[in-house]
Amino acid sequence: MKNKNSALTKILSFLVWIAGIIVSLAVGFALKDGTLSVPGLGIINIIAGWVVIITTLIGVLISAISSLVRK
Repeated sequence: MKNKNSALTKILSFLVWIAGIIVSLAVGFALKDGTLSVPGLGIINIIAGWVVIITTLIGVLISAISSLVRK
């Protein structure tokens, strides 16, 4: 039973991780494109969008590399 729980936990963790990436990229692109904004920040919204996009992609790359190195 422990292996089933472990496998289920890994699957759920992966799905939550993917959902987080999708949400982060959606917010980043919305900020960059002007669809989403924080009132009063002006051009900083675009910069924040790019920061979110770039850091999300860097995080995905680091996670993928880390996963490959561990195995």
